[in-house]
Amino acid sequence: MSLEQIIDILNPQLLDYDNRYLNSTELLVLRGIWNNQTYQEIAQQEGYSTSYFANVVAPELCRRLSNITQRRVTKKNCRAILQSYILEAHTSGETSSTLFSENLSADIAPNYPCGAVPLNSPFYLTQTSVENQIIEELAKPGALVRIKAPQERGKTSLLLRILDVCEKNSDYQTINLDLQKADQTVLQDINHFLRWLCVNCAHKLKLKPNLDDYWDEDIGSKMSWTIYFEEYILDKIETPLIFALDEVNQIFEHPQLTNDFFPLLRSCYEEAKRVRIWQKLRFVIVHSTEIYVPLKLEQSPFNVGLPIELEGFNEQQIMQLAQKYRLNLIRRKEVKQLMAMVGGYPALVHLALYHLYEGKMNLEELLKNATTTTGIYSHQLQHHWVNLQEQSDLASAFQTVCNTSEPILLDPIVTYKLNSMGLIHLVGNKAIVGCRLYQEYFQSQWSKNEK
Repeated sequence: MSLEQIIDILNPQLLDYDNRYLNSTELLVLRGIWNNQTYQEIAQQEGYSTSYFANVVAPELCRRLSNITQRRVTKKNCRAILQSYILEAHTSGETSSTLFSENLSADIAPNYPCGAVPLNSPFYLTQTSVENQIIEELAKPGALVRIKAPQERGKTSLLLRILDVCEKNSDYQTINLDLQKADQTVLQDINHFLRWLCVNCAHKLKLKPNLDDYWDEDIGSKMSWTIYFEEYILDKIETPLIFALDEVNQIFEHPQLTNDFFPLLRSCYEEAKRVRIWQKLRFVIVHSTEIYVPLKLEQSPFNVGLPIELEGFNEQQIMQLAQKYRLNLIRRKEVKQLMAMVGGYPALVHLALYHLYEGKMNLEELLKNATTTTGIYSHQLQHHWVNLQEQSDLASAFQTVCNTSEPILLDPIVTYKLNSMGLIHLVGNKAIVGCRLYQEYFQSQWSKNEK
């Protein structure tokens, strides 16, 4: 039996026992142990520190496997104990036939895909190298990570898993603020916005806000915010703080807030190079587009730190995801047909595989009706249509893109907004339509309106 099959058996038991599957770093260590690698070899191969694998990940992995197998698991005996455990369970009839399915999701039905993929979902494609790169960066004092991708490309799903790994490591505390939840009145004024950030941070850390003890109109809101973090938030915590800001592009629509807040973030990053207490603070900034409000190079947080740009699924990843949906017989030809329609967009791929899993249609039927009002993508397409109808400049530019076979140059702000919506891809700084689904649907809608 392969290691992957054993992992598929262990994960549901681990979920029952302590409410989570093997995480990405545990899987790396387990595969390395299985292949008789040293911790140093595993760490070098995956871009981690040896001490992190040897002193943090491996002991926790062995503890969890020991609980499941009821035997003391070590690096030396891990493979033998797992093989023995699976064999004994199988021969004693303690495992059902579904336990030996080829897929992690064999006994778990998928939920309708909507929004971020939940933690511990077997229908998430782990991006091991990206996750490892981010976690390694966040281990550095004063780190800053920037995650960029259009809508529905998996930014929030990735962020949830990064924060989950950090939360399970007792060396970190985490805060995750989605700026879509900030009222528009909050985003109109830097003083209001910074106080909103401080109150939310204090709440997440279970501290009293005590804002009035640190806020001083005479020195201004940015200096008040700085003193609040330095003398209150960072002083109160013993471990590094991962501070994640999701949907940061919400701020881009407010130029004055942009010009005040982002230089403040950059100054915190620079301060960590000089002042030890600021090294506790590590930022993760998640956004859909490049910033389109001009900032001086030395004041921008978008040209420092670790940049991560998420891409769509490739054919191999779609094949892997199809197996998780128990679509073992899906062929590469069918994957190519699906990619030709939806371009590897994770949200659109998940939706297609979910409906194929349900068995109410085959791929040919799904693709034939994809752009219609009865197709599986009707909600997403209508949502984009309404948004474009409300923004005539975007609609006009996107119509030009859809009617052109070559990449074209658009107004920079229009380009950024269409890219944020996921409707276009960028080739350099030129735009092409994101996928055939969008091109055929919108061309059809425009044709109807012209009649």
